[in-house]
Amino acid sequence: MMRNQLHKLHLGDIMTEPISVPPLTELLQKEHYDIDTLESEIRADRNCTQLLKHFHQWLLCEKKLDALKAGQLASGADYFLREFLIGARRQNIFSASSEQLRQFGGNWYIINNLEPNVTELKPMLQGAAHFYKYCADLNIFSSATEEAIEKTTQQSEFFTARIEGFHQLKDDGYAAWDQACPLK
Repeated sequence: MMRNQLHKLHLGDIMTEPISVPPLTELLQKEHYDIDTLESEIRADRNCTQLLKHFHQWLLCEKKLDALKAGQLASGADYFLREFLIGARRQNIFSASSEQLRQFGGNWYIINNLEPNVTELKPMLQGAAHFYKYCADLNIFSSATEEAIEKTTQQSEFFTARIEGFHQLKDDGYAAWDQACPLK
């Protein structure tokens, strides 16, 4: 419900007030992503949207990725950051961990999508890894955590098994499946 309110507020704000793009230095302020109220969640979501635009340009210009690949990675990072960290977890995007990426791909993504599949999940995981590489390059995210996130994205057998296991659930098998990669 809060996510729906957030989207409605965005539409209302866009229709009544022009949105200015904050400079990158402002978007990199960690405290701008702290969430403790609906207002701070809206601010974090807006800032994240603008930061993702800078990230997309970094993929295009610095990493020399073609537009399709850069768009897929930016979109994947967007889903992880805005839907999972900000929307579902109400967490600062700069305090993410490899374990949270594992929880995202191995549980949250699966139970929150009608047809979870590895083909769709892979660019989300890779997008998050590239985003944190970008942040580490800007010295606002730990290189060690960024490397751990990168290693997590390479665990394709784990994510495939989690999705297949979910599709094969029978009777009361959900609790055991959930416990193997809990969200908490």
